[in-house]
Amino acid sequence: MKVGARNQIFGEVTEIKKGDVMCQVKVKIPASQMSSVMTGESLEDIGIKVGDKVKVIAKAVNVLLIKE
Repeated sequence: MKVGARNQIFGEVTEIKKGDVMCQVKVKIPASQMSSVMTGESLEDIGIKVGDKVKVIAKAVNVLLIKE
């Protein structure tokens, strides 16, 4: 998948907090930790679970996760 964002960091999912519609996914990266907020439907579609290795893509105010 090609993306225009150049800030790409690899990390590991450490925690997932699920709400009624949205969820927060915390990712441990080499320097610290980042979070991404997405719909529960997107979380299910991507299949992200705690312990998964992901690529964090940050562009402006958006933080997107891609499961490799």
